[in-house]
Amino acid sequence: MALTPQDIRKIANLARLHVDENEVEQYQHDLSRILEFVEQMNQVDVGNIEPMAHPQDLAQRLRNDQVTETDQREKFQSIAPATQDGLYLVPKVIE
Repeated sequence: MALTPQDIRKIANLARLHVDENEVEQYQHDLSRILEFVEQMNQVDVGNIEPMAHPQDLAQRLRNDQVTETDQREKFQSIAPATQDGLYLVPKVIE
């Protein structure tokens, strides 16, 4: 699909982009090549191909969801400047 200079100006206008007149020809060439490539990809028969979540079909290695830290809440709250009912008290920063 070949674009015309008028197409480039219209696309630039819709995208709210400023394109100098001396750049229109280069944009016309580049965008036309991109559209040709997309058209070429659209011609590939992918009817029997199952969609994939990742192009390399990798499996996510997940660790077991296990607690590895001991509860040290009392220790940490004992050194905190201010706590109340098991919560940390902080100064008000927004009026």
